[in-house]
Amino acid sequence: MIHSFDAVIIGSGLAGLRAAVEVSRQGSVAVLTKLYPTRSHSTAAQGGIGAALGNEEPDRPEWHFYDTAKGGDFLGDQDAIEVMCEDAIRTIIELEHLGVPFSRTPEGKIAQRKFGGHTREFGSAPVRRACYSADRTGHAIMFALFEQCGRQGVQFFKEFHVIDIAIEKNRCTGVIALEILTGEIHLFTAEAVLVASGGYGKVFKTTSNAHASTGDCLGILADKGIPLEDMEFFQFHPTGLYGLGILITEGARGEGGILLNGKGERFMEHYAPTIKDLAPRDMVSRAIITEIREGRGIDGRDYVHLDLTKVDKRIIEERLPEISTFCRIYMGIDPSMAPIPVLPTAHYAMGGIPTDIDGRVLKNEIGDAIEGLFAAGECACVSVHGANRLGCNSLLDTVVFGRRAGIAICDILNKTGRGSVSKESVDRAREAIDTMLRRKGSEKAAVIRKALQQAMMDKCSEFRTENELLSLTEALKGLRERTLEIGLKDKGKRFNTELLEALELNHLISLGELIAHSALQRTESRGAHTREDFPDRDDMNWLKHTLAFKTDKGPVFGYKEVRITRFRPAERKY
Repeated sequence: MIHSFDAVIIGSGLAGLRAAVEVSRQGSVAVLTKLYPTRSHSTAAQGGIGAALGNEEPDRPEWHFYDTAKGGDFLGDQDAIEVMCEDAIRTIIELEHLGVPFSRTPEGKIAQRKFGGHTREFGSAPVRRACYSADRTGHAIMFALFEQCGRQGVQFFKEFHVIDIAIEKNRCTGVIALEILTGEIHLFTAEAVLVASGGYGKVFKTTSNAHASTGDCLGILADKGIPLEDMEFFQFHPTGLYGLGILITEGARGEGGILLNGKGERFMEHYAPTIKDLAPRDMVSRAIITEIREGRGIDGRDYVHLDLTKVDKRIIEERLPEISTFCRIYMGIDPSMAPIPVLPTAHYAMGGIPTDIDGRVLKNEIGDAIEGLFAAGECACVSVHGANRLGCNSLLDTVVFGRRAGIAICDILNKTGRGSVSKESVDRAREAIDTMLRRKGSEKAAVIRKALQQAMMDKCSEFRTENELLSLTEALKGLRERTLEIGLKDKGKRFNTELLEALELNHLISLGELIAHSALQRTESRGAHTREDFPDRDDMNWLKHTLAFKTDKGPVFGYKEVRITRFRPAERKY
């Protein structure tokens, strides 16, 4: 079946929805999502969205700019960071007008709370910058934008799994997708395609990411020779529920929660004396792992406690209702009465598809763009997060750059005409599916995926070494070979989830390979990338972005300089 639209958006998270709102004012828009739209992972964002409103204490966008650059260990491109931080106030006001029910102060202003790495006066003390809707901020923004899309006639194609993005003669012409309900191939032609497909946390065993976060579109574009940027930087959130990885928002510490080790010590006082438990996520995660390694886990085990028992119970009920529910359901704990066992969990990808500040996808180190192809949100690397994303900047990133990509798409509509996709591309996609269904191997996708996730967790998480990374790259080669022997029991077309898992697995392995090789070649420690054999940050040799090109002989690397406009790299003290 063939569909034709002015723009096709892949992904129904906040970046995709905000772009859809923008583009639908000028042209026809299709949103493809392999889930029901409001089940996209953006709904899981709990704690807040950053903006220097100054509603509860003085704040300024330039302080937000500084915190973002510093929090990213000075690897973020500062022209893009400044765009995001300066646009944050307008963004929050716009979201409020679109219907987002932000929590309020007694005076009726948008409430704000403290969050990790948010400071006033260039690092002197914590500041209240996080705008929030209890601990369901992503959920609140998602439903407001989804409603706006409905009002403006955006057409949603629910439960469509993208299997190819058509790029011919340096122009993106459309998308090929599998309708999960019927198993039929659908072709979508468009003048512009926006990839807003989210992250790929399921490459790790313990993650806060949803099951659908498998990085399919990144894998597709990598197969087409488009580089992926800064893949070595993957953030581990310090407070995942022990054994599950379910996120406990940083807002819990913003409301007064503290981290305690097995001796009952507030250990973050030793690692970040100024802002303590509200240090950036990479620092807190490493501190937790260090405490555990040195035998100070709770009862000698591999977790620490997040203690909210000194926080007013009314505040927990009003501002943190969702995490209270999680703790009761999954751990049998009332967080107002007992501390919560926590351990870092794979949370957010700083790396992804390289773009400019208007979402145009870049294909090389010198910034050449692919015509008609855009990306925004976690799948994209602008790069505003650098080596470590600051809390509350993920939602801001999606909405600011989703909007900017939408504006850029509007600028090209009706200028080049809708593209056409070659019959050969469609035939290749169909044959790939049929081949997988016919194969009679003995391997199972679920078994290989489990081995991949365990290997990535063991050898490429918070701490890394050359020997472990070399071992990981060899293991990934073996897993890749095993995928050729996957045999599917389900040979049908309708709702063939076994087929979808096999398709996702191929992309997860590709992304695992690019992460591992990127981590191996960056011989320094910066932000979320910690090489124990190279413990220092090396600005002389590594103040640059990594571009990993996938080839048949393994990844090949290019580099581009970090754009520094105002804040020079300095020691990262808190």
